[in-house]
Amino acid sequence: MIVHLIDGTYELFRHYYGLRRFAAGRPFGAVAGVLGTLLEMIEHGATHLGVATDHVVESFRNDLWPGYKTGDGIEPELRAQFEPLEEALAAMGVTVWPMVELEADDALAAAAALAAADPRVEQVCIWTPDKDLAQCVRGDRVVQVDRRTNAIRNADAVRAKFGVGPELIPDFLALAGDKADGYPGIRGIGAKGAARMLARYGPLERFPPEVLGEHRRLALLFKRLATLRAEVPLFDDIASLRWRGPTSAFADTCDRLAAPQLRTRAEKAARTLGDAG
Repeated sequence: MIVHLIDGTYELFRHYYGLRRFAAGRPFGAVAGVLGTLLEMIEHGATHLGVATDHVVESFRNDLWPGYKTGDGIEPELRAQFEPLEEALAAMGVTVWPMVELEADDALAAAAALAAADPRVEQVCIWTPDKDLAQCVRGDRVVQVDRRTNAIRNADAVRAKFGVGPELIPDFLALAGDKADGYPGIRGIGAKGAARMLARYGPLERFPPEVLGEHRRLALLFKRLATLRAEVPLFDDIASLRWRGPTSAFADTCDRLAAPQLRTRAEKAARTLGDAG
């Protein structure tokens, strides 16, 4: 089986900004868009899915670095769709992990590790363009899928893109920074410089003291921010991620979303799944 792990918060943002011009009178248009995307995956053969969301944007990382990303600046119309997305996913029968103290990225990392450890799983696909998830890639077994470019990144593709392997992505981000997450990296070290240094010395802990000097402690802090928490016990059995059709609550959900076509598609997909055994 192939396990598909989806960044629900990214998908919500993607649909919100992609559909904003057409969203008049559709307060849950982005939620409907995300469900439509997942149904398309199911219609094309996806059977085991899990969606991670940021129930709140802030996490333990905000206590470590004051500039770390927050929910400030998120448009109210978008923020109002966070919880409805989680409720709609559950109603559609999709496993969803709403994260509070940790981030959706941590849940994706944890789910990928659990799924990859199961011998029944042929491949794990993590659907997000976020750079930090590249650290979860393992050969061709765990890959990252960037829906924006339709790129599938295995370990070789991660090295080609960043100049380092997946295992050094936290070190790379610590040096080069991650504007999306709100930490700047080490002044004077860009992406190419970070890759060269890591190729020469290995992970930050092995750097000779004089290389980073007074910035060493800051670099290690940024690495802590960039390192995903893959030890979260999200599920016990991969079978719990199997989609078995919408719940009885999905009809009401589609009414609230003003998207009756989603109910029709979900019921048809469930029948197809049943016919396939």
